[in-house]
Amino acid sequence: MAINSNYNEDLMLSVIGDALNHFYVSLVAKIDSLSIKTVMRKKNPYLFRAKDMQGAAQIVDAILSAYVSSSEETIFGNLFFEPIATAAVQGQKALAPGIDIMVEGDDVIFAIAVKSGTNVFNSSSKKKQEQDFAAAGKLAQQARKRYVPIIGYSYGKKKNGTKTIPKMYAELAGQDFWEELTGDCDFYLKLIHYIDRLPKTHIDAFEAAYQKAQNRLVKEFTQLFCLDDGSINWDALVIFNSGRS
Repeated sequence: MAINSNYNEDLMLSVIGDALNHFYVSLVAKIDSLSIKTVMRKKNPYLFRAKDMQGAAQIVDAILSAYVSSSEETIFGNLFFEPIATAAVQGQKALAPGIDIMVEGDDVIFAIAVKSGTNVFNSSSKKKQEQDFAAAGKLAQQARKRYVPIIGYSYGKKKNGTKTIPKMYAELAGQDFWEELTGDCDFYLKLIHYIDRLPKTHIDAFEAAYQKAQNRLVKEFTQLFCLDDGSINWDALVIFNSGRS
């Protein structure tokens, strides 16, 4: 049985609109604050050399694209899926560490940890999640209610995914997760169409921020790591990245 089979479509559209707004605002803010020194401290200069990258613009394009790709996945997971899942089940933001949503019914408490894709855990983080579920379970014991912990992966597929609650927690991905929340087996499809129905008001702002960042980083890279003739000063770049302080 679904946690909430009476989700409101108009509410979902409003929540999705707010989530997209927060996503783009946060992503643009990260791009605006990026400096070449910050990003080059974490990059592999030997890889750039091995790929025979000879231009500042070429290197900046590679690092900016990788930075945005990494940042947007994290930001999207944090600011998009969680509020939508919360609205879908009409739940509350959980106060317990490691739990994103709590839903309390007459005789049951659902504890939901919302994740983005299915490859978010290593052995230590999985163990920490189990400990967080166990700690949250004490609230259900005090309330004398059945306790249902769920890890929900917002997209992707999970092998051996099932709606049968295992000993510790259920792991549900993609269609199974959203159906568990809403009772609608097509909600995961509707979600992609809900996004498409919203105006693309933030795309231009993002693209403008990206272009400004690209220009700014090329300028900074040239000033710090290029010789007077425009060629890359590999010694300066490696010393900055790997030399003793």
